Amino acid sequence: MKEKEELRLKELKKDEEKLYSNEIKYIAGIDEAGRGPLAGPVVVGVVILPKDSMIEGVNDSKKVSEKKREKVYEEIVNQAIDWSVGIVDQKEIDEINILNATKKALTIAISNLKTKPDLILVDALTNIDTQGIKYKSIIKGDSKEYSIAAASIIAKVTRDRIMRQWDEIYPQYGFAGHKGYGTAKHIAAIKENGPCMLHRKTFIKNFI
Repeated sequence: MKEKEELRLKELKKDEEKLYSNEIKYIAGIDEAGRGPLAGPVVVGVVILPKDSMIEGVNDSKKVSEKKREKVYEEIVNQAIDWSVGIVDQKEIDEINILNATKKALTIAISNLKTKPDLILVDALTNIDTQGIKYKSIIKGDSKEYSIAAASIIAKVTRDRIMRQWDEIYPQYGFAGHKGYGTAKHIAAIKENGPCMLHRKTFIKNFI
């Protein structure tokens, strides 16, 4: 690992490392992917990494290329003490709204863990059901905390893979490229073809 990358990771881990104590041995990072798109699910990733973890390339998923994210994802899941995802689909997003859907996906992700964390670090969300586990909400946590950044990659890669699979069923919308986000190409495809079952009706009402 290059010195510059090592220094960046140490800075990313600085605040988190101060939280470890006799009572806090396992820290879980949580982040989501897919709050903004016009189609597809919202995915929440949760990961518990070893205290001494230093995975090259861990960063806010938006700052990492798709190809590199896939590689870093594999490193994260191989090294993790435990990890999980929670997924809430577009139908439920329409029913309960995106914020509540994100919170539900978070609770599902935590419930799927086999190892109970002592503390959860979450990107921005508050008033969440963490199954009784203490949590700390951090604004822009995916660019400030190592575990949240790792969780952002878990969530993003999982969601991207889902959208690439849907692209094979609905190639006319170009999901493999934009992953359901509201690009000009995607909006044009909705106007031309009408929506499919993957679209969030509450998100696309201005385009149809």
